[in-house]
Amino acid sequence: MTNVTPELGLDTFGDVTVDESGTPLPHHQVIRDVLEEAVLADQVGVDVFNVGEHHRDDFAIAAPDIVLAAAASRTARIKLGTAVTVLSSDDPIRVYQRFATLDALSNGRAEVTLGRGSFTESFPLFGLDLADYEVLFEEKLELFAALRREGPVSFSGTTRAPLQPTQVHPHTAAGSLPAWVGVGGSPESVVRAARHGFPMMLAIIGGQAQRFAPFVDLYRRATTQFGTGDLAVGVHSPGFVAATDSDAQELLFPHFKANRDRIGAERGWPPTSRIEFDQEVRHGALYVGSPDTVAHKIADTVRALGLQRFDLKYSNGPLPHSQLMECVRLYGEEVAPRVRRLLADD
Repeated sequence: MTNVTPELGLDTFGDVTVDESGTPLPHHQVIRDVLEEAVLADQVGVDVFNVGEHHRDDFAIAAPDIVLAAAASRTARIKLGTAVTVLSSDDPIRVYQRFATLDALSNGRAEVTLGRGSFTESFPLFGLDLADYEVLFEEKLELFAALRREGPVSFSGTTRAPLQPTQVHPHTAAGSLPAWVGVGGSPESVVRAARHGFPMMLAIIGGQAQRFAPFVDLYRRATTQFGTGDLAVGVHSPGFVAATDSDAQELLFPHFKANRDRIGAERGWPPTSRIEFDQEVRHGALYVGSPDTVAHKIADTVRALGLQRFDLKYSNGPLPHSQLMECVRLYGEEVAPRVRRLLADD
C-alpha cells in the first residue's frame, strides 16, 4: 500500500480494574469507565478507539457494539471499532446489521475487526462445538465478505441453512462497512484475510515486531495473487504510557503480571517474571515507557512493517481507571504527535 501517515489507535478489552485501595470494581462501573476513556481519546486526538469482546469474569465487555454506540453519542471524530468481534460464535448477518447501525449513529465512524478470539468461552456459551472452530470462522468470514458488497446475498455452507438471494438491511452511507481481520501470525490466517479482501490486523503480543515481516510480505503477495487490492496492514500490541520510563514500568508490572499469570495458569504457562517483562519492554512487544520512548518504538515498528495502523492495547490487567486515563491523555497529546513527526522526518 502507498505509504501514508498511519492511524494511531487505542484498544481495550475492558479489563476489570481496581480502585485506589486495590479492590476490584464491578463490571457496570468498568464499562462506564471505558466510555469515559473513549471520550477522552476523542478529545486528545486519538484516531481510533477499539473495544474487545470477551465472555469471562476478568473482562467486562461482552457486547462491544453497545459500548461503541454509547461512545458514538459522546464523541465527534474518532473511529469506533472492535478488537476483536468473535465472528466464529456470532451470526455474520447480525454483526453486519449491528455495525451498520453503529455506522449510522456515528455518522460513518464505525468499523469492525473480525477474529476467532484468543479465548473459547463463547463456544459453549452459545451452544457451538469447538470441533468446528476452523470451519465456523471460514464460512462466516466468507458470508461477511459478501455482505460488505451490500447487494443481494446468497450462501450455502455446512454451518447454517442455505441463504437464498436476500437483501440485508440497513446499508451504510459509504456502501460498505470498514472491516479488518485479526491475525495471530499463522500463514493460513494471513492468506485467508487476503483472499477475502480484508485489511489485516496483526496481534503482536510477544517478541520483536520485525519477526512478523514475512507475514506482511506473504499478505502483500497474496493480495496481488488474488487481485483483492492494495489493502492496509495494522498492528495491535500491549503497552502503557506514563511520565517517565520507570514510572510506566513500575505502575504496569504488578497488574500485567496478575493478568498474565491468571491466563497462564489456565493454559499451562509458568508465571512471568520481572526479567521477562523488562526484556519485552526493551526488545519485544511491550510498548511501555515515557511518551518519547513509546513514540520511537511505535515509529520503528511502523517503518519495519510498512504499517497503515498501530493500535496500543493500553489496558493490561487491573490498572486503576485514573492511570488508564492518564495513559490515554499522554498517548493522544504526546505520543501520537511525536510518532507523526518522526515518520514525517523520514
